[in-house]
Amino acid sequence: MSVLLFTSLVFTGSFGAGLLGALTGLGGGVVLVPLLTVVFHVDIRYAIGASLISVIATSSGAAAAYVREGFSSIRIGMFLEMATTVGAICGAFLATRMPTRALTILFGVVLLYSAWLSWQQSRHPEHSAGAGSPWSDRLRLSGSYPTETGEEISYKVDRIAGGFATMFGAGTLSGLLGIGSGAVKVLAMDQVMRIPFKVSTTTSNFMIGVTAAASAGIYLHRGYVDPGLAFPVMLGVLAGSLLGARLLVRARVSLLRVIFTLVILALGVEMILNGMKGSL
Repeated sequence: MSVLLFTSLVFTGSFGAGLLGALTGLGGGVVLVPLLTVVFHVDIRYAIGASLISVIATSSGAAAAYVREGFSSIRIGMFLEMATTVGAICGAFLATRMPTRALTILFGVVLLYSAWLSWQQSRHPEHSAGAGSPWSDRLRLSGSYPTETGEEISYKVDRIAGGFATMFGAGTLSGLLGIGSGAVKVLAMDQVMRIPFKVSTTTSNFMIGVTAAASAGIYLHRGYVDPGLAFPVMLGVLAGSLLGARLLVRARVSLLRVIFTLVILALGVEMILNGMKGSL
């Protein structure tokens, strides 16, 4: 395969990953790392390094649009980033010391667990609204988001401690696997903290760039960021995320949940099988 063809295919695949990442709050990396390792046979550590760079681009592209349209909650994002950033640094140090097979299987297990949680969520899509808490009131984390008709829907943030602890785990996974931990962040905000799904996905996109930047420096220092791979990946993911940000406003939440579940289920099974065979 020529360099030009390889770069074009990587760009196209990255575009699709960025589009899905922006629509679901996954950040693209959850699709990108399996794509690079399974389809293009890239070493998983270099795939993680390129993914972390692309996650920063995704956050910069999609998050700006979400903030402007009033979906993202900056206060929630900045508060939870304290936990995810510390976790990301811990995860990046662990990743450089783990064998490739263990990283691959761990990635697959995380995807399968996320798919199961999302499936449970799709069976019971309506959860009770958060009742709020003294901490959310003091930190002014509750807010509102716009609908297609221009109306504002208010929401209250609940279970602050549980969400903060979950975000530390999400950050650790980001450093370990280079996925931006969007899957865990969305599920934590939606299910634990009772934040509406669209606010969860958009706030996740706002947060993942900071989380990825915390661990990307460690991968760069150890030589796992290849500019020839990271450049087309970054451009593709950025273009896809910008398109996804425009589509999210009119997208149906139920459809996003189904896409989310099916994609990460298939990728999770593929990663575990390849990790057990040692083919990655």
